[in-house]
Amino acid sequence: MKFAHFSHVWNKPGMTVAQRYEQLWRELATCDELGFDFGFTVEHHFNPNESWMPSPTIYCTGAAARTRRMRHGPMGFVVPLYDPLRIAEDAAVLDNVLNGRLEIGLVSGIVPDFFGPYRADFKNRRALANEALAFVKQAFSTEGPFSFEGPFHQYQNVTLSVTPVQKPHPPLWMQSRDADTLAILAQEGVHTGYLFLVPRQEVAPRYREYLTRWNRAGHPEKPNIGYWVLVYVDETDEKAVGKAKPYFAHCFTKVFGTRADGGIGYLRLAENFANRGDPGGAEIAKNAVNLDYLLDHNLAFVGSPKTVTEKIKAAAAEGLFNTVLAEFNIGDIAEEDLMRSIRLFGTEVLPALRSFEPY
Repeated sequence: MKFAHFSHVWNKPGMTVAQRYEQLWRELATCDELGFDFGFTVEHHFNPNESWMPSPTIYCTGAAARTRRMRHGPMGFVVPLYDPLRIAEDAAVLDNVLNGRLEIGLVSGIVPDFFGPYRADFKNRRALANEALAFVKQAFSTEGPFSFEGPFHQYQNVTLSVTPVQKPHPPLWMQSRDADTLAILAQEGVHTGYLFLVPRQEVAPRYREYLTRWNRAGHPEKPNIGYWVLVYVDETDEKAVGKAKPYFAHCFTKVFGTRADGGIGYLRLAENFANRGDPGGAEIAKNAVNLDYLLDHNLAFVGSPKTVTEKIKAAAAEGLFNTVLAEFNIGDIAEEDLMRSIRLFGTEVLPALRSFEPY
């Protein structure tokens, strides 16, 4: 298995934005020492109540200066907010800053609030993301000037002033559970993933088909399927659950899922899933504030190192993922608890699962 430090860069009481970034970079330096594979962050906009990360390339540049081995990347660029050429140029520079440690995440975007101020096309967001994927691959795989003809963007005789260290291009990710998109990703050799708010038993068949198509396409390596989840590890199950409950409550009522105009996070999440015709996701979101529910359904990895190891193994086998996208900085967690959790995960959980292969 593989392991990522993942951050939404949620706001934290009593911290400035600068202090928040420094704390996350301390986490990444520790994760680098402990053998984590990746460090990922989101791109979110216009909501200071929730995320303080509108510029993931800057976050990854700070991470580059504080780590030596981990691979970093946006997870991902909200594609419709950009000209694809801007994504390509930023990614090329960032791969050089990281000395060949970049992972490129692309997402179509699901929050309409991000699109309005940018005058971006929400209706065609998925088609725009697919176009950007094709463009980035072509731009980085072509020596010298290149041209591109897509449904939304056309370019003639463009020469990049900086090209990536990794050839033909850095690894690409696109988080998705859409069957048609997964078919494209498998054919194109693009990694994928999903989040704990999606019922594993419902989506596992889609990823099984993705794996079948990946193998049929003849790619030389296995794909990575990520699973974003909240993680808290402590010396005992009792201590871990006792510590985590108020952190989870703060996360889902004050931060995650909130909007700039207010509202309780988990209720908004449930409403969003229901409006998208996803009753399974709505049910999980409705109960996200209840840690006991999450633990009963193995939707949060909280406990002693042994318990968390067993939880991940069971979830990965059921949900067909091989990369844990672990969010450790939950709610208003104290730094002492945060760093203890990361260290216990890195020293006991990670080694115990490294050789485990769910597919």
